[in-house]
Amino acid sequence: MEVVGLCEENIKKISNIKKEDNWIKEFRLKGYETFKKLEIPTFGPKIDLNFDDIIYYKTNSQDTKLTNDWNNILKPVKDELDDLGVLESEKHLDGMGVQYESEVIYHNMIAELEKKKVIFTSIEVAIKKYPELVKKYFGKIVSAGENKFSALNSAVFSGGSFIYIPKNTTLDRPLQSYFRINSKNMGQFERTLIIVDDNSSLHYVEGCTAPTYSESSLHAAVVEIYVGKNSKCRYSTIQNWATNVYNLVTKRALVEENGIMEWIDGNIGSKVTMKYPCCVLKGDNSSGTCITISLAKKNQQQDSGARMIHLGKNTKSNIISKSIAQDGGNATYRGKVSISKNALNSTAVVKCDSLILDELSKSDTIPVNICSNTSSSIDHEAKVSKISDESLFYLMSRGINEEKATELIILGFIDRFKEELPMEYAVELNQLIKRNL
Repeated sequence: MEVVGLCEENIKKISNIKKEDNWIKEFRLKGYETFKKLEIPTFGPKIDLNFDDIIYYKTNSQDTKLTNDWNNILKPVKDELDDLGVLESEKHLDGMGVQYESEVIYHNMIAELEKKKVIFTSIEVAIKKYPELVKKYFGKIVSAGENKFSALNSAVFSGGSFIYIPKNTTLDRPLQSYFRINSKNMGQFERTLIIVDDNSSLHYVEGCTAPTYSESSLHAAVVEIYVGKNSKCRYSTIQNWATNVYNLVTKRALVEENGIMEWIDGNIGSKVTMKYPCCVLKGDNSSGTCITISLAKKNQQQDSGARMIHLGKNTKSNIISKSIAQDGGNATYRGKVSISKNALNSTAVVKCDSLILDELSKSDTIPVNICSNTSSSIDHEAKVSKISDESLFYLMSRGINEEKATELIILGFIDRFKEELPMEYAVELNQLIKRNL
């Protein structure tokens, strides 16, 4: 089944397919009305999309059901995911969810988490089974009016994860979701909502891929995260979209007193990426960190960064941006740090490092830093460099050929990012970087 084109009738059709309650159908329709009023962002890369050509919903069967058994997945789909290493990675996790096209097709977590009353399921299941909990946070941290693509997501969202970590709960290993686009002109619009209640912690890992087609695909996700008092959330993602995908994502976390939010964000593929994970540091003594790596090659524009909004006293933020441009690629840091007048004694540090590998490539740093009181500070540091002849000579004098020496320098350049990933994902990132150089 496919739903192609954007109109009120198709939005109702998606809602009816999912057998949704009226409140969520109204949420979709309001999102559509907001979408029609908003313009495509005028900053950053040019976005050339025909919204009437996009597939907004697709499943292999109308009877597609969520399962926790790989044997219930169609063999071609299972084999494809197995080749990508998804089945193998589950061994290192406390739970996994997999979305293929528009629907979450697989979800499973260890029995221990169920005893702890952890909820990890698709957003559709959560809306039906936990409506009051979902209503409390859904669309509150990222509104439909945030931008044109958050409005689009609000209208046509399908799939995505819902996680609730109860109070006083710590998970030993990460939870993971994996997203796969496998069709031409396909749009994927997952909606992820994560709630880490007081005195708890979570590490969530996300992976995304798509094959290459001549027609453009669209990935316009929304992620909302609530971090309770004295809690910690780490959200790690490695996105390896094909070079025909527009990757336009809105991510925001609201952090309460003494809470910690960490975004670890890797962007290897896509035609255009526009993504700026945000921390709203609402509570006193809360902190936010965003560490990003972007690799831009020919016909690729990586426009990424972070936003840190300081509202509470004694809040801290740290942004580390690493970008690599090669073969005419464009890697841009675009970020904002805002310390409000009431966020006394707060500090923010921004470090942007760009590595340009040839004369055709480009890198820009576009920061906005606002400090509205005299007891706080913002430090910003930016550096653009090339691989030095001295470094290459040193390595080659030790018997390493030029190609391998260049590879080692680049892997060293992103070392700070790799340190923040679980071992198996750091190895995966190394392989992705090597294949893309």
